Amino acid sequence: MRVLSGIQPSGRLHIGNYFGAMRQHLQLQEQNEGFYFIADYHAMTSGPKPDELRQNRLAVAMDYLALGLDTKKTVFWCQSDLPQVTELCWILSCVTPMGLLQRCVSYKDKVAQGLLPNHGLFAYPVLQAADILIFDSELVPVGADQKQHIEVTRDIAGYFNNTYGETFVLPKDHILKSVAVVPGIDGRKMSKSYDNTIEIFEPESSVKKKVMKIVTDSTPVESPKDPEKCNVLALLKLVASADELADWEKKYRQGGTGYGDVKKRLAELLIEYFKPYRQKRAELEKNIDYVKKVLKDGAERAAAVADKTLKKACLNIK
Repeated sequence: MRVLSGIQPSGRLHIGNYFGAMRQHLQLQEQNEGFYFIADYHAMTSGPKPDELRQNRLAVAMDYLALGLDTKKTVFWCQSDLPQVTELCWILSCVTPMGLLQRCVSYKDKVAQGLLPNHGLFAYPVLQAADILIFDSELVPVGADQKQHIEVTRDIAGYFNNTYGETFVLPKDHILKSVAVVPGIDGRKMSKSYDNTIEIFEPESSVKKKVMKIVTDSTPVESPKDPEKCNVLALLKLVASADELADWEKKYRQGGTGYGDVKKRLAELLIEYFKPYRQKRAELEKNIDYVKKVLKDGAERAAAVADKTLKKACLNIK
């Protein structure tokens, strides 16, 4: 099946991004036809500086390639390299009811977070629909909280199909298997907006420092601790074996284990887990021309598919 997903280049990717979605995106490419893109037009809704956006675009590309994106199995490109998508976005906007967009919770959430209420932010779901529909996407992996985006895309496709004839494939959502919310070093959900992240590819020394800063309660070393209420153990679950995790939980309940001990082990395991990816990332940093060529080739492959769908849509409205 054809699987499509996009990720915004809004900053350095962190382990919450990886364990929450990226790892499953990379797994899906093994048995499916992957279409993955860097959503730099979507990122513009938050008003990034041009130089920052350019740097983040390349950084995300290197991150995905280092983490195992296979360009033989997966088409990988930058959204801004395909003008066909924005052309389709306009066409779809002309059949999209205002009420549908007004009901989208993402716009209200973003404005509540402090983003300027610009038109791009409001019309975001239409561009997202164009991203999905132009590639005849069958599955779109999303978190449970993003299911509305796919429902809106299906609605927009339905409005167009009903008006101009069958044109677009109606995509299905693929709800990513939920992992426990990945906590940041302050205990809240790991997020760039909270400045509480552990980046995937930051220096090992920085990883150690951040892990040692993870917020814990004031339970004395000798006292028993609840493993279900510990931010450090929640992160350890992502990288430790089942046997080791069970051993730490036993130690917590017995007492006599300090948070510093488990923090040191977490730092070790995080560094060990991402070490091979870190080495690949370092190689890519020395070969930016290769990274740019991957995106260029991916855009050409994506354009070949997008052209066919856009042509069909244009013919139906003439």
